[in-house]
Parts: sequence; C-alpha cells; structure tokens
Amino acid sequence: MNSLLLQVHQHDFCVVILFIIIFSQRLNQMVTKGEDCLPPATEPSRCYSPSSTTPLAELETIRSLEIVEPSFLSPVWLLVIFCIINLLNYMDRGAIASNGVNGSTQSCNDKGKCTPATGIQGHYNLSNFEDGVLSSSFMVGLLIASPIFASLAKSFNPFRLIGVGLTVWTVAVLGCGSSFAFWFIVLCRMFVGVGEASFISLAAPFIDDNAPHKQKAAWLGLFYMCIPSGVALGYVYGGYVGKHFSWRYAFWGEAVLMAPFALLGFLLKPLQLKGFPSADSVEVMASSVGAEMSKNNNHLQAGNEIEKDEVEVSIETYKSSSTNAIWKSITQFARDMKVLCKEKVFVVNVLGYVAYNFVIGAYSYWGPKAGYNIYKMKNADMIFGAVTIICGIVGTLSGGLILDHVTSTIPNAFKLLSGATFLGAICCFTAFTLKSLYGFIALFAIGELLVFATQLCLSLYLLLQAPVNYVCLHCVEPSLRPLSMAISTVAIHIFGDVPSSPLVGIVQDHIDSWRKTALILTSVLFVAAAIWFIGIFINSVDHF
Repeated sequence: MNSLLLQVHQHDFCVVILFIIIFSQRLNQMVTKGEDCLPPATEPSRCYSPSSTTPLAELETIRSLEIVEPSFLSPVWLLVIFCIINLLNYMDRGAIASNGVNGSTQSCNDKGKCTPATGIQGHYNLSNFEDGVLSSSFMVGLLIASPIFASLAKSFNPFRLIGVGLTVWTVAVLGCGSSFAFWFIVLCRMFVGVGEASFISLAAPFIDDNAPHKQKAAWLGLFYMCIPSGVALGYVYGGYVGKHFSWRYAFWGEAVLMAPFALLGFLLKPLQLKGFPSADSVEVMASSVGAEMSKNNNHLQAGNEIEKDEVEVSIETYKSSSTNAIWKSITQFARDMKVLCKEKVFVVNVLGYVAYNFVIGAYSYWGPKAGYNIYKMKNADMIFGAVTIICGIVGTLSGGLILDHVTSTIPNAFKLLSGATFLGAICCFTAFTLKSLYGFIALFAIGELLVFATQLCLSLYLLLQAPVNYVCLHCVEPSLRPLSMAISTVAIHIFGDVPSSPLVGIVQDHIDSWRKTALILTSVLFVAAAIWFIGIFINSVDHF
C-alpha cells in the first residue's frame, strides 16, 4: 500500500501541470469564440505614443491612460506560466512543512527506544516555537516587500518586477539549502518572502486584465487552485526528497525548477497593466525630453547664450523637481492608503481573510506533524498531500465556477465566503474530535473542500479565487488593484499566518496535546465566517 502511494505521488507534479495545460487549452478555445483580451500581432498598437513635442507636463496624463500592448504571449499561455510559478511558490511552503524537510528532534519513549533527529528541526535542535519562527520569517519578507513592489509598479514595468522578484526567490532558496546556521536559514526564508511578494502583488491583476469578461472567476480559480495543489505537492516532494536524499536537496531542486521562469521575466516582451503607463510610452517620452534637452544644449553651446551660473541654477532646479517627485510619490501612497482604509468592503473582506489565513497558515505548517502524532500516520506527508491536492483542485475550481454561475458580484462573493467557511469549520472541527483515522480523513477532506471553495472567493485579485480575491480586485479603482492586493497580503500574513505558526507551537508546548491544539485553532474559522457574513449587508460598488 505504501509503495503504491509513493509511486502515485511521484507523478503528482506532472499530473497537475498537464491538468493546467489541458484546462487552459479548453479556455483558449472558448476565448477564440468570444473576445480576445490582447490584439493579434497584425493589429497596430493601441498604446499612446507621445510625439517629440510632447511637453514633460503631459507625462502625468499618460500615466492615467489604460494601455493594452500586443504581445506574442497569449492570455492563455500567460495563465499557464503564472499557474506553474504559483505552483512552485506554494510547493516550497509545503516542502518546508513536510516531515522529510522540517523533521523532528530526537525523542525517546519509556522503554528507552529513541528515534533519531531528522530534517531542519533535528539538524539545528529547534523547539516548536523556533520551528514556528522559521515559518514566520518567510512572511516578514513578504509583508515588507509587497507594498513596495505595488508602489514600484507605478514607476517600473510590473512584468519586469516579477522577473526581479523570481530571481531573488531563486537565489534565496539556494541559500536555504546551503545554510550553515539557524539564523542564516531564517534570513534566507525572509528573502524568499521578498521574492514571492512581487508575484503575489502583480500576477492577479495581469490575469484579471487578460481573462475574458465572463470567465474571470474561472481563470482566477485555476490560478488559485495552484495554492492547495502546490502545498500538497510540497508535502509529497519534501517527504520523498528528505527521506531519500537530504532536506537540503529539496531546496536546491526548487531553485532549479524556478530559474527558467525568472529568466522569462526579463526575456519576454513586457506586458502592461490597465491604469498604468506603457513602458514604451515612458521610454519614448524620456527620449523625446532627452532629445529636446540635447537640442537646446547644442543651441546654447553654439550661441553662448547662457552663462555658467545660469546652468548651475538649472541643475538646482532639476534636483528640486526630483525631490518634489519623491515627495509626491509618498503623498500619493498616503492618499491611496486612506482610500483603501475608508472602503468598508475592503476592510471587512481583509478582516475575514486574516482570521481565515490564521487557521490555513497553521494547518499548512503543522498539519502533517499533528496528523502523525494524533493518528500515528506513517505516511502523514502523503496522506495530507493527497487529501489537500484533490480537495484543493475540486474546491477552488468549484468556487470560481459557482461564483460565475450565480453572477460575480461582491455580495454573492461574501455569501459564498461566509457559508462555505462555516460549513467547512464544522467538518474540520468534528474531524479532530474523532478517534478513527478513516473518519478523520473523510470529514477533514469535506472540510478542506469547503474551505478551499472559500479560498477561491478570497482572491479579489483574480476573480476566480473567487470570492475573496474577487472582492479585493473589484471594490477599488483599477489603478489601486496592486496596492489593494499588496495590503491585503500584508494584513493576512502579519495578523494571520505569521503569528499563528509560533503561537500554535507555544500552545502545543504548553498543553502537549495536538488534538486540543487543533480544535482551538479550528475554532477561529467560525470567526472568519461571522465577519464575512457582515459583508453581505454592506453597500458595495464594483469599480471594474
């Protein structure tokens, strides 16, 4: 039985990738029957190209234009690439939580029989609290970098920023595998979070822009399906590699898989988000201004019309304008934050997401270890991986399809979020009270199915992760979507899964009962359901 499970899960990664490609091809056929989001290569660009006489003052006007650039990268292939990257991101999270990579310290029973130390926890002899800090350190980098990348998207091409982030991610993961001390691997995990921040903040708006209008929730669902699938694959991957090789090889393998996609961020023609200036337009503007300045300088040199002191005055004026531009960016960020904080729909959505993510983050990190200790699972990584990947795919896609079917509106998203979370909480809570392993797996699977259908709703960003991310993306103006997603990401982590992992570790160290710890943790899902229930009754406007 165990060998059969192992053979099946060795092919899980390929199965998920094939599923994404086949599903995307089907979407491509549907797209060709409707409206395409990007014009064919033969169409002229709709990008605004300023003439050489365009004054610098018009740059702000150009920034406000919605620009869609033609590209050989079709919307469907963009979705496929982003799905694979998302899969690898979350596979890393699952791998570090697996028993094969995370491991355990040496322990001895009453009879004097001892189990050897394994994985990171055994290698560095970590307490459960320190082990939880290892998980939270990743989130620290994610929280700090997410709003930074969202703000930079207004000045630099978002597609290139994703490439920068993935490069940082790849180097940091290599560092995790080569770590020589606990503090060093904590530092590397922080930079893994920094690298992932660019992708999390910017990928969803790209998908939302390029998805057919009537299939936005479905595309988002496919994208967010990679979250549970990636975590599940990480459990299996980390368990297998850690057992047969070393926990270090698990990180090195992830870096090799991600490297080609980091290069794509620099090699492919950059796409542009709606509500942001085209990179080409800005370059043309810069060239025009540069040419005009060069022309003026030639006239000045030829006619000796300006003295040296006047040139110095011009330089000081330029420096002053640069300082003003920086200050303007800061004040604009403050204004945008004020708008977000006043948006009741956004606040309620994020508060519910925080409570939800508090539980999901701890489940993801402590799940295999809790299952191993409560039910003495010999293959906890594979069992949790199998349950999570099946329920994640079915639940996430179902959430998006249901939201599309009942009409993608913010109130409907809140209804799906609240109802699915409440039912999922009941199933998961009941599952942890059972003593039967098979009863636990059955009820926990149903609970995860409902919870991941909810996750679909969480992602306002892409409309298919349906309700939550749909709300985040559509309760604000298009130009605020990256910031909305970034602040949402920061909030759900800094108040959600960042404190949850070490807090659960403290509770477990204190009461020494994984069953009671799991029941206390699961109770927080009822809080999330109650908060989202309030959102149903808030007046909302879809700004998309």
